[in-house]
Amino acid sequence: MKKIGVLISGGGTNLQALIDNIHGDTAEIALVVSNKADVYGLTRAEQAGIPSATVSEQAFKNEKLFFAKIVELLQDYQCDGVILAGFMRILTEEFIDSFPNRIINIHPALIPSFCGEGYYGMHVHRAVVDYGVKVTGATVHFVNAVCDGGPIILQECVSVKDDDTPEDVQQRVLALEHRLLPKAVALFCQDRLVVEGRRVQILP
Repeated sequence: MKKIGVLISGGGTNLQALIDNIHGDTAEIALVVSNKADVYGLTRAEQAGIPSATVSEQAFKNEKLFFAKIVELLQDYQCDGVILAGFMRILTEEFIDSFPNRIINIHPALIPSFCGEGYYGMHVHRAVVDYGVKVTGATVHFVNAVCDGGPIILQECVSVKDDDTPEDVQQRVLALEHRLLPKAVALFCQDRLVVEGRRVQILP
């Protein structure tokens, strides 16, 4: 069973989806790391008996040292992969190089639309409503040096209604995220994902 580390910055609803759907079954969540103290995601980890740590950027001289500490923790817990579940920091290249094609992120839109720097959380859903698109969705992808630019593992869409608020869209997409992320992580832990350039082949 592969061990994974999960990085969070907030309430951890995607972490909870991983706990409920794959932890102890297709994967072991070996460690949860938050860059913020006193977030509910850490409580979720504690309730599930999963080790956790808080690594605050303010405790380090620079970003490089901050991320190096997180890498050290993940390696100490022998994590085979890293899952970004609402982690609100852009990873350094050194971090990404430590886990090549082994970092998975969930993005609340259909990449390559509404993605990249500045497109996170409610900013995405406001942009979706303002643009007037008819569909949006969620994307699970591997992480590379380009923000939201890694090979796509899974995508699904949901409709955007004429009278939707950004909050309406957020709830619809979040339900999709909670289903897609555990599915993608399970595929990764079962060694069923093969990266070929920009494409991810899913093995039977």
